[in-house]
Amino acid sequence: MTGATPFRKRPFRRGKKASEAPQGGTDPQDATSAPDESAALLPSTTSTGSAVGRRDGDLSDAAGAHDGERGIIARLGAVKGSVTGTRRLAALRQGTLKGGERARAGVAYLADRIIENAPRVPVRDLATLRRQFTGLTAEELADKLVAGAANGTSTVGAGVGAAAMLPVPMAMPAELATEVTGVAAIELKMIAELHEVYGQRPPGNLRQRTIAYLGSWAEERGVDLTKPTTLNAALGGQMKRELRQQIMKRMVRNLPNLMPFMVGAAVGAVMNRRDTRKLADHIRADLRRRQIPWDALPGLPPLDHAKELRELEAGGPKELP
Repeated sequence: MTGATPFRKRPFRRGKKASEAPQGGTDPQDATSAPDESAALLPSTTSTGSAVGRRDGDLSDAAGAHDGERGIIARLGAVKGSVTGTRRLAALRQGTLKGGERARAGVAYLADRIIENAPRVPVRDLATLRRQFTGLTAEELADKLVAGAANGTSTVGAGVGAAAMLPVPMAMPAELATEVTGVAAIELKMIAELHEVYGQRPPGNLRQRTIAYLGSWAEERGVDLTKPTTLNAALGGQMKRELRQQIMKRMVRNLPNLMPFMVGAAVGAVMNRRDTRKLADHIRADLRRRQIPWDALPGLPPLDHAKELRELEAGGPKELP
């Protein structure tokens, strides 16, 4: 080519300085180097982003672990609370069962003591009563007996109420047992003497008559001589159950007698008098229907309580089986 300088003789072209570089950035080399620089910067940005991501992930994992621990603790607390509540219910149920067993055992023991003491209650026969209360009819004599028994049980209730003036929880069962035992003895005497007044003495010895009077006290009705109660039937489970029920009813009814500050004394006197009169009314209503007039009574042997009691204690056990 004419006028062209061969490439071998062309002067060496040095690289341009940074200050001489074009401002527009139209150099193709610059265009190619920019992606390299951005590519060089990209790993650093990506690594930083991954580091931030890892840091955020660690924080979220730690928060989740903390929430999980709190959830486990809450669940453990709920389980512990439920177990504690179950144990308390079981302890309450067991305590109630033991309390019921102790109450039944106490009532059974009290029934045995009443059965043991019943033959020792002295009973006057009709001849003795007529000598002591001369000139009285059967109804007037019965009124005298009921009034005396009501006064006796009223005195027992007032005495127990006065003893409970300063309440002592440990002594309350003993006070109730003492009151029930004393009232039962007075009412058994009244029942036996009412049967004498109305001509309805049960047949048999002291032991058999005592069992008949105990059944009359438990059932709150008179002894029916047309259906004599044998010894084996009287000592059966039904009579003892009725006796225990009567004792439990009396103990529950006598709970207000233990009120402090002499209030229980007044309450006990009034309630015992009322209960004795109510029992006497039931007994007398049954005996009136089967009453035998005094002039029509057959010759009954006089009652010698001391002699019969000595024979009973010498010939048989003190406690009824």
